[in-house]
Amino acid sequence: MEGAMQRYFIFLSYKGGAFHGWQRQPNGVSVQQVLEEALSVVLRQDIAVVGAGRTDAGVHAKCMVAHFDVENLRWQEDQLVKKLNSLLPHDVAVRQIRPVKPDAHARFSALARRYEYWTVEHKDPFMKEFAVRVPAVLDYDKMNQAAACLFSYIDFTSFSKLHTDVKTNNCQIYAAEWQQRGEYRCFVIEADRFLRNMVRAIVGTLWMVGKGSISVEQFCQIIEQKDRCAAGTSAPAEGLYLVDVRYPDDIWM
Repeated sequence: MEGAMQRYFIFLSYKGGAFHGWQRQPNGVSVQQVLEEALSVVLRQDIAVVGAGRTDAGVHAKCMVAHFDVENLRWQEDQLVKKLNSLLPHDVAVRQIRPVKPDAHARFSALARRYEYWTVEHKDPFMKEFAVRVPAVLDYDKMNQAAACLFSYIDFTSFSKLHTDVKTNNCQIYAAEWQQRGEYRCFVIEADRFLRNMVRAIVGTLWMVGKGSISVEQFCQIIEQKDRCAAGTSAPAEGLYLVDVRYPDDIWM
């Protein structure tokens, strides 16, 4: 008699530099692809995973979450973590695997996602792939005044990649602030959902405020225009990290 399918959430982290983003691509290696291949080898069946979101090429994740379904796991969760990590490339690490209720969904059950964008003012050869070097003349007080304006809006078309397949560009922002982290600056932003390229577009436009190219009022006007062409250039991918995905407590088994 066949067993019932069980759904699992898998928590992983990765350096994005070697990958064409999270989602499977026809012409480049993705994180989703290497994870599915490792799971399929260990579990001896074709396994598909669904991620909490899509990180672009070069973007890192300290905590990405995905789900997969399997009839017979064959291993204890901690054993499966070790087996996967022995197969995965050095820049991808599985942290945890947890059983969840059948209707739990890595993407649609998420309550919030948190990103961080890291910058450094001096040349640092050890952080070249992980933080973006920016001029030391930025006005972070003004940038935080502009970031606080994000709470007043829900339509972020101006910060979305054009021609995406989403039904709405509405997002609820819960946190948005530049913080000092030792010798680094970190922009922390949390929302119920994010649009393609949204965080990098916001950071690029906030830099315009910090340089004095636009005022805080003009930053708000850019949001109100609902036009990607009005906003700033997207910040480079290597400074961006997905750091947390929050779920309701009642999804866990």
